Amino acid sequence: MALRPRTKKLIGAIVIVIWLPVYALLAMALAVRVLPHAHVVVQFIYYAVIGMAWILPIGLMLPWMSREEPSRSRAIPPDVSGT
Repeated sequence: MALRPRTKKLIGAIVIVIWLPVYALLAMALAVRVLPHAHVVVQFIYYAVIGMAWILPIGLMLPWMSREEPSRSRAIPPDVSGT
């Protein structure tokens, strides 16, 4: 069964609302454990990479959300009422 575009967008919106805070908390927890004594350049690279990495899963999901399934053309049955 193919999902309607509206359903896909609802699922995608829910996933985004859950994904972003979880990702931010994980990135922050990792930074607090690893980066306190790291060199400034390492910190910059970490925040630059982590700051853009959240978009990868969402970027893969957005085309799926907006893609419409090809409609199957159904033959219109002939009028059998005799009128």
